[in-house]
Amino acid sequence: ARIDRIISECTEHWDLERMAVVDRNLLRLAVWELLGPEEVPARVAINEAIEIAKKFGTHESSRFVNGVLDRVHRELSPAS
Repeated sequence: ARIDRIISECTEHWDLERMAVVDRNLLRLAVWELLGPEEVPARVAINEAIEIAKKFGTHESSRFVNGVLDRVHRELSPAS
């Protein structure tokens, strides 16, 4: 629920239910990694999600995932 709330706060005019299944689940996984311990650097988590979106998502998935995760990362660590 916390991860979905974070994603919802960082997406404007998008309900989770309206997102493509691949995009929604990639966002959930990447946000989970961003919230976790520093074992996975934010840049790596975001890049992995983008690459998976390119392979398994729609034509626009990688741009959408990148934009949302960039905003999530900025919100979670404003000093970065």
